[in-house]
Amino acid sequence: MTDDLKKAALRYHAEPKPGKIAIEVTKACASQQDLSLAYTPGVAEPCREIQADKEAAYKYTSKGNLVAVITDGTAVLGLGNIGALAGKPVMEGKAVLFKRFADIDCVDIEVDADEPNDFVDTVSRIASGFGGINLEDIAAPHCFDIEKRLIEKLDIPVFHDDQHGTAIIITAGLKNALELQGKNFSDIRVVCLGAGAAGIAAMNMLMAMGTPKQNIMLCDRNGVVHSGRDDLNQQKQEFASAHTERTLSDAMQDADVCIGVSGPNLITTDMVKSMADKPVVFALSNPDPEINPATALAARDDLIMGTGRSDYPNQVNNVLGFPFIFRGALDVRASEINEAMKVAAVNALANLAKQTVPQEVSDAYGGEQFTFGPQYIIPKPLDPRLKEFVSAAVADAAVKTGVAKKLYPEHYPKQT
Repeated sequence: MTDDLKKAALRYHAEPKPGKIAIEVTKACASQQDLSLAYTPGVAEPCREIQADKEAAYKYTSKGNLVAVITDGTAVLGLGNIGALAGKPVMEGKAVLFKRFADIDCVDIEVDADEPNDFVDTVSRIASGFGGINLEDIAAPHCFDIEKRLIEKLDIPVFHDDQHGTAIIITAGLKNALELQGKNFSDIRVVCLGAGAAGIAAMNMLMAMGTPKQNIMLCDRNGVVHSGRDDLNQQKQEFASAHTERTLSDAMQDADVCIGVSGPNLITTDMVKSMADKPVVFALSNPDPEINPATALAARDDLIMGTGRSDYPNQVNNVLGFPFIFRGALDVRASEINEAMKVAAVNALANLAKQTVPQEVSDAYGGEQFTFGPQYIIPKPLDPRLKEFVSAAVADAAVKTGVAKKLYPEHYPKQT
C-alpha cells in the first residue's frame, strides 16, 4: 500500500467521526408521550408479549432485520491472527456492506476467546437478540467446528462467509465458465490450491453441483492431499483419496479447473500450459493472485480467468453473496442457511450474469459495457438486480425445504 493510500484509509476511518457505523433511532422521541412509549411504562407491553411468545420479538423489536458479524480475530483478511479488537474495522466494514447492499442492520462483535468452546458459548448466549449470525475471519480448522456447533445450537441462520460466501461466488462463476468452455461439473478434473476454510467449502460446493470427489485434488503447502499422508486434519482427510500425484505441478497436468485460495505467485506458466484444453483458472489470492492474469492468458489463449481483484475481469467478490443470502433468509425467517439455499444462490448469480446488463451498471463502472462471455461470467457488485435474483431464490429455497417460518415475500418475483 502506498503512503498516500495508507493516509487516506486512516483518515477515512477517523474523520469526521471515528468508525464506519452508528445507531439509528426509528421511532419518535420528542415528547413525554414518546418517552412513555419508548421506555417505561410503555415498553413493558412488548416485553410481556415476547415473554408469552418469543416469535413476537420479530414484531416488536429489530431482531428480524439484525445480523451480528462476529469474529475472534484469528484470520483477519491477509493479516492473520491480529486479535479480535484489531479486526473491528473489518467487522464494521462488513456491517456497511450489509446495510448498503441489502438494507440489513448489523452489529459487529469481537470476541476474545482462545478456545472454540469459549467462542461458541459466548455467541450462543447472545444470539437470541439477532435474526442471524455472520461468522467472519476465524481461522481453520476451528472455524469448521465453531460453525457446525452454532448451527446445531441456534434456530437462526449461522453463516461463515469466508467458507460459504466464497464457495458460492466461486461456483457461480465456474458454472458459467464451464458452460462457455463446453464442460460440465460432473466430468471436470479440479485442482484446489489452498486447503483452508475457503478451499474446503468451495470443493464441497462443487460436489453439491455434481463433481465427483475423486475428481478433486486438494493441495496445501505440503503438496497434494492424499491418503498416504499422516499430517491431515479431519477436513483434509475427507479429500484424501488415493492420488498418485504429489506436487502442484503433478496435479495441474490435464486439469480442467484450478481454484487458487492460497498465496501469490504459486502457479507457474508451465503449470497453466500443462492443463487440459479450454481450462479455467480462478487465482483468488489478494492483492497478488497465484498467477498474474496477463501471464496466464499469454500462456493459454483458450483460458478463462478470474481473480479476487476489482481491476481485472471476473472478480470473485463475496459482496455478491452474503448480503442477499441473508436478505432472503431473514425475509422468510429461515432457521438456517441450508445447502439448497446455497445452490439457489449459485444458480441465481450464474443466471443474472447471462441477462442484458442495464445501463446504470455500465455507468457505475465508467461506461464499460458488459456482455456474458469469457470476460464477464459473474455479475458486478453494483448491479441493482442482485436482490431480485439472489434474495428471492434463497427465500424460495428456504420455503421449499421447510426451514422458513414466514410466507414467501410478496414483493419478490415469483420463482419457477
